[in-house]
Amino acid sequence: MMFWYGHPGGGWGWIAMSIGMILFWALVITALVLLFRTLSRPHEHAHAPAPPTPPAPTPEQILAERFARSEIDEEEYQRRLSVLRSLGPRTPPAA
Repeated sequence: MMFWYGHPGGGWGWIAMSIGMILFWALVITALVLLFRTLSRPHEHAHAPAPPTPPAPTPEQILAERFARSEIDEEEYQRRLSVLRSLGPRTPPAA
């Protein structure tokens, strides 16, 4: 059988052309699915507020934590606590 311009149409040409067409449409469908999924996904990072940062612990809280971890004994805890309380509340330095 003769086809275009006198070239014979072999079986391998039809197989290669069929596989090429299947791969082409698979690529097009995959690209469309990925594009749809990307556009339909909510953008959480763009509008989500930053989580609040916890307040810095006070010197008394740090001292209590050290006492709770047994880093200091009760006598040292009481002594340092009395020193902290005698100094009064301090304002944090301006950043």
